[in-house]
Amino acid sequence: MPKRILVVEDEEAIASMIAMNLRAVGMEPVVFSDGLAVERSLPTDHAYDLALLDVMLPGKSGFEVLAALKPYGVPAIMLTARDDLNAKLTGLTGGAEDYMVKPFQVLELLVRMDKVMARHQPNSGVIRVLDLEISLEEHRVRKAGAEVPLKPMEFDLLVALAKNKNAAISREDLIGLVWGSDYLGETRTVDVHIGQLRKKLGLQDTIKTVPKLGYRLEDR
Repeated sequence: MPKRILVVEDEEAIASMIAMNLRAVGMEPVVFSDGLAVERSLPTDHAYDLALLDVMLPGKSGFEVLAALKPYGVPAIMLTARDDLNAKLTGLTGGAEDYMVKPFQVLELLVRMDKVMARHQPNSGVIRVLDLEISLEEHRVRKAGAEVPLKPMEFDLLVALAKNKNAAISREDLIGLVWGSDYLGETRTVDVHIGQLRKKLGLQDTIKTVPKLGYRLEDR
């Protein structure tokens, strides 16, 4: 079942961009542009895995929506153009899990979302994509039920692709996610590890090369 994400954003272009990228990685966005409308909907519809809340909204502010979500146990990330300390403290002390200032990179948003949902969902230790079962706790990968040994960096690279399935990820972003921002080697190492993943897991047709950018794991 896809992750259901509440997106509360009154700037149509930003809301559409977020919703498009969430759908691309297999999530189900539910978009509102008015805080009061969200609050009124919650008693009958509150089954969300995560909420993305703008601060400045018509009807009710993002902080007020955050308070309305609290009884339902929905974790939230605040998205706002306001970068002053008071706004951040209000959101974080009010129960927000994270705070991102616009403009932001979509990949960073997806990574932060994943971390927040992992803290709140006990079954998030297993990722299922295609015919693969990836156990984060055991550091094991099973293909159609049979375990396939992977080296540590191969495993971490597969996890990065699987968590962002159907999204194109640059070699530079993959290096940051897998090897760390202080890695000084060449991006060629990504290509070598991708080749190994394709070979070991039979993913030649599903790990796509995105010309002049990087790679995308397709699961449609």
